[in-house]
Order: sequence, then structure tokens, then C-alpha cells
Amino acid sequence: MEFLANVIIAGQYAAVIAVFAGMLTTLGQGHIAAKAIESMARQPEARGSINTAMIISLAMAETNGIYGLVVAMILLFANPLVNRFAEIALQLGLN
Repeated sequence: MEFLANVIIAGQYAAVIAVFAGMLTTLGQGHIAAKAIESMARQPEARGSINTAMIISLAMAETNGIYGLVVAMILLFANPLVNRFAEIALQLGLN
């Protein structure tokens, strides 16, 4: 039983790491937006191209947060490794 508990705990640690990835994504998006606004203030005539580049950059940065959320959900609710490790533990007699 300890072996299975260790697998579940490892999944929860991985989920915490994924949540931190989401938080860092938020900070990165704020930095992207701040720099884009600063650039638009300096060169108002380039507003359209800066705005387009900002939106594309924000979309690319958001994918990191989405991946972190998906990994956290998989590890918490549908961990594919739990059954395999439980089978190995039973074969080794580590219940």
C-alpha cells in the first residue's frame, strides 16, 4: 500500500509544479502586455503591428498555462501510471 501511496503523492507533486507553471504564465503575459503598451506609447504609428505581435505572443504564452492545467487534471484524476505501478507492486509483493 505504501508503494501506491507514493505514486499518488508523486502525481500530486507534479500537479503542484504544473500549477506553478500556470502562475508563471500569468506573470509572463503581464510582461508581454506591459512591453506592448510601452512600445505603442513610444511609436503610435506602429500600433497595428505591435498589437498583432502582442496578441500572437499572448496566445503562445497561454498555451503553457493550458498545458499545465491539462497535466494537473490528468495527474490528479486520471493518472495513467497508478494502475501499472499497482500491478508491478503486486507482482513484487509490495502491497
